[in-house]
Amino acid sequence: MAEVTLVEAGRLAVLQEMRRDPTVWVLGEDVGRGGLWGQYRGLIDEFGPERIVSTPISESTIMGAGLGAALVGTRPIIEMRIFDFVMCAMDELVNQIAKVRYMFGGQAKPAVVVRTPHGMWRNSAAQHSQMLEAWFAHLPGVVVVAPSNAEDEAGLLVSAIRSDDPVLFFDPKDHWLVPGKIADGEIAAIPFGKARHARQGDALTIVTWSAIVPNVLAAADQLASEGIKVDVLDLRTIWPWDQDAVAASLSRTKRLLVVHEAVEVGGFGAEVIATMIDRLGPSGLKVAKRLGAPRIPVPFAPPLENEVRISPARIVAAAKAAMA
Repeated sequence: MAEVTLVEAGRLAVLQEMRRDPTVWVLGEDVGRGGLWGQYRGLIDEFGPERIVSTPISESTIMGAGLGAALVGTRPIIEMRIFDFVMCAMDELVNQIAKVRYMFGGQAKPAVVVRTPHGMWRNSAAQHSQMLEAWFAHLPGVVVVAPSNAEDEAGLLVSAIRSDDPVLFFDPKDHWLVPGKIADGEIAAIPFGKARHARQGDALTIVTWSAIVPNVLAAADQLASEGIKVDVLDLRTIWPWDQDAVAASLSRTKRLLVVHEAVEVGGFGAEVIATMIDRLGPSGLKVAKRLGAPRIPVPFAPPLENEVRISPARIVAAAKAAMA
């Protein structure tokens, strides 16, 4: 195993797939300079400006050009720099990319990866800190990916690049520099819709994903030190998501807590809970709770930002409340 940062794991996945498949290329703002966080560092030296294409500052143009290029047989990686900028290209994404295969009877292949680094990051305030993955879980026609660590970043990005469906890839930007391990040699594709069993226990099932996963694992370790062993499932993909793994865990624990960094109101946690109630019936669950951010814009001031963050202490308290 090689130890790399999460951002480097993604860079190595792109490098591997660009070497493997000459139809893979990257477009977006500043990608020729390596990207905002270095996720494309050095790639222009190997592949040139024809395959690492720095674009004007126009998200709708970037998204539309990526779709057009996919429809003529290439596999673009569309870099949005920060998730919040996706809102400037919603028509191209929601009305075109997500629907073009269906509207043309399967003749069109929108094989694009839209990389959208999301979540809170170093007091970046309300317009650069959002997590709106639930919006896109609601959107038919797209795959929604939300890794939490370097190994999943690399393996899921390989799957995304090879997918014939459009993939929205939510990089957890607050963890770009967190080290992790990936296999030496070829990066293997991680299939969509398969959760990672991050901790094992019988007291409570905690379902989570993306940047909040390390805090959940820290909370699980704290609970274990107190004799409370919880089952932690990192979904890894929001759509499709691993309903079977969650149901199997709940068949043992009967108690569910969903934790996400996104605003709790209308978040994907509600979908997880509703699906499990439908699947298992009211008698299959003793408790179903969710923990997410309050419904306020993310503050700029660090002390206020800390009040919004879902800390390990808050997760521990929510877990104990679910077991009361």
